[in-house]
Amino acid sequence: MNLLSIAITAFIVLESLNVIILYFTPTSKKGNGVGVFNAYEKSKDIPEVHNFIKYLINWIAGTKIIFIFLLIIILFTGNSTTIFYSGIALILSISTFFWKLYPLIKIMDKDNQLAPKGYSRTLGLMILTFIVIFIIAVITTIL
Repeated sequence: MNLLSIAITAFIVLESLNVIILYFTPTSKKGNGVGVFNAYEKSKDIPEVHNFIKYLINWIAGTKIIFIFLLIIILFTGNSTTIFYSGIALILSISTFFWKLYPLIKIMDKDNQLAPKGYSRTLGLMILTFIVIFIIAVITTIL
């Protein structure tokens, strides 16, 4: 098993844990649960908004499951070229976080809409770490 396969496996494990949190304990402040967003509790005062938020949480979890299963299939059946391009796809897709989501969560953090304070930076560093790990793994695969 090469470094890229190990990195993809670690990503699968972490994303699977995130799915479990989103489905079973969405209010958690760990594992990217939505408990860090103060608006989640506030949404309970407006049932239509709260149902919409719960729908989106489950939609995200379901989408993550699709990617998890596709990555598992790629690891078990894909050749080295497919795994290599999957690594590049992961770098590009994970990087989109910094396009729309990161600027928004930074604003929410600045406006005290997240608990704990500074969560946007922690999340940004975590996602950047994943990107760097995948870049290193892809480069080592080339060499």
